[in-house]
Amino acid sequence: MSRRVIHPWPLRLTHWLNVVAMVVMIGSGWQIYNASPLFSFTFPFGLGQWLGAGIAWHLAGMWLLVFNGLIYIVWSFASGHYKKLFPIRPREVWSDFTGALRLNLKHEKGVYNAVQRLLYAGVLFAGVVAVLSGLSIWKPVQLWFLCNLFGGYFIARYVHFFAMTGICLFILVHLLLVALVPKVLPPMITGGRLP
Repeated sequence: MSRRVIHPWPLRLTHWLNVVAMVVMIGSGWQIYNASPLFSFTFPFGLGQWLGAGIAWHLAGMWLLVFNGLIYIVWSFASGHYKKLFPIRPREVWSDFTGALRLNLKHEKGVYNAVQRLLYAGVLFAGVVAVLSGLSIWKPVQLWFLCNLFGGYFIARYVHFFAMTGICLFILVHLLLVALVPKVLPPMITGGRLP
């Protein structure tokens, strides 16, 4: 009798492709931002060395992110994996959040707690907003309806920046939690097995 894997291969594949896509998107996004900052700071480095190269890297990363995201969504619905993210109940989120603050949060292999479900749903939403606002910035004339949806080109830049900031914060929390509970990393590489 074979035991069920914790993370099936399609989940692992899309996860690691997202890692590549996000490194490219964030690094090139910093390069693009530095060419025309929204705020009184710039990033210490960026991918691409100059604006045109940063844009080229950003577009390459965007297509990887979009196609990989579509594969994840199709697989998630076809396999029923999306059900692991829902429902998200405020009472459960609060209970798990306060449990985590007290360092008394149960971790069950293969099961997302309420805070994880909220954060994963939130980062998926932020990803959709980042892609759509990014498209509206990239092609504001051709995609005028999308650009208008975000309040115009200049507002869309802020929406895009804050969506990416949310994704970056999610990544930092994600990495911190992996560092605090390193036993969760091997199953994301090998698949792991449920007992």
